Amino acid sequence: MESLFFFIWFILISAVSIIMTVYDKSAAKHKKRRVPERTLLNLGLFGGAAAMYLTMRIIRHKTKKKKFMVGLPLEMLFHIFITFLFYYFCA
Repeated sequence: MESLFFFIWFILISAVSIIMTVYDKSAAKHKKRRVPERTLLNLGLFGGAAAMYLTMRIIRHKTKKKKFMVGLPLEMLFHIFITFLFYYFCA
């Protein structure tokens, strides 16, 4: 049951991360209010790092910002570590 919860959470947070990244790219192009970088990084930390990283690479958004190009892969490693711990100790 916990696995299903984490799977659904991962899908939802990934979808939100993609939407927010694409929105921020569009807002930047149209000189509108942007999504704060802290918000994007927090979405990554809560599970959307992989989806956000791939989206940023595909749409070429924030690819020159080290905090995203290094931070998001580090968040992905953190997610892998936490997942390993969860399955090792709780399964």
